Amino acid sequence: MTDKNAFEQKQEAKIEQMNAEIERLKAKAKEADAESRIKYQEKVDELEALREVAKTKLDKLKQSSESAWTDISKGLDEATTSLATAIKNASQEFKS
Repeated sequence: MTDKNAFEQKQEAKIEQMNAEIERLKAKAKEADAESRIKYQEKVDELEALREVAKTKLDKLKQSSESAWTDISKGLDEATTSLATAIKNASQEFKS
């Protein structure tokens, strides 16, 4: 397995794990009162937008050549880190 493939799989797993966290927040939103539900939805929308950025960068990485992937990997790593941080913050904000 090449470094590119290993990195790609690691980032794909991170995104899938974060998808599960987003789904967990969506489930909590359904159980919340109306005012909280609005706040949850705003956060979920923000998280989904960040997830789409990460997915787009992952797709670019998958399409890149072995020699060009390192440049793309930096942007993908930043995107998944931003998404992870946003999810952590949202989870803390809505901790019950």
